[in-house]
Amino acid sequence: MLAKLESQATRLETPCGEGRMVWRVWNAGGGAPVMLLHGGSGSWRHWVKQIPWLAAERMVVAPDIPGLGESDDPPEPQDPATIAQVLIDGLAGIVPDTARMDLVGFSFGALTSGFVAKLLAPRLRSVTICGAGALGTPRSPVNMMKVRDKTGAAKVEAHRHNLASLMFGDPSRIDALALEIQEINSNGARLKSRQFAPSGNLRDALAAAQGVKLNAIWGERDAVAWPNLHERMDALRSVRPDARIAVVPGAGHWVAYEAAAEVDALLRDWLRQGD
Repeated sequence: MLAKLESQATRLETPCGEGRMVWRVWNAGGGAPVMLLHGGSGSWRHWVKQIPWLAAERMVVAPDIPGLGESDDPPEPQDPATIAQVLIDGLAGIVPDTARMDLVGFSFGALTSGFVAKLLAPRLRSVTICGAGALGTPRSPVNMMKVRDKTGAAKVEAHRHNLASLMFGDPSRIDALALEIQEINSNGARLKSRQFAPSGNLRDALAAAQGVKLNAIWGERDAVAWPNLHERMDALRSVRPDARIAVVPGAGHWVAYEAAAEVDALLRDWLRQGD
């Protein structure tokens, strides 16, 4: 599935510090663009369940965030504001300035989305954040295993453990595709994005992006928010009382994969309403 989906994309490169940033675009001549930003230690593959149906209707832009996937490291300081500027600079050569777009971000991609929205608000129809942190609330600890010192079955089991601990609410939903994506993503991960999660950076950025429609999705069993998910929702509402918020029962942090049908229904509704 991954190979087929990737073969349908156009791969583009734009400057990123001393290197390059890698983008993938589907249906470049389609409707209003949708940009998908993946999570920490991730790549465009975090959106594998959403890209096919979105690309059937819209132009889909899915970069590898600087320091992750195939993209080179961002310039100093390597923080969300710097990364957002690299994204915006690269986007200028991919999406026409006249096009208004929807932005969807997962976890660290949600944080990055906030900074993009702050700088690009007039061009955005909506911002949807999934599994967002950096709202000034505590991050629950998660027990993760090292994987790079392992091979074979031991490495697969370490990935399964990490997916169960961090990404999935129901470990029985971890399938071969999720394990494959986790292996590819972890091999390309260099940027230490977790350091930004306890901050209030996203809350502050969204407060400055008034006027942009804001949506939020969390899995009910999101490991880094459990059992205080209500604190994150309250923090978001404190600066954006207009935000539409949905909680998907039983799902974990990687809600767009584990509960794809529920997330797809929300996105179809919210992005259509953005018209």
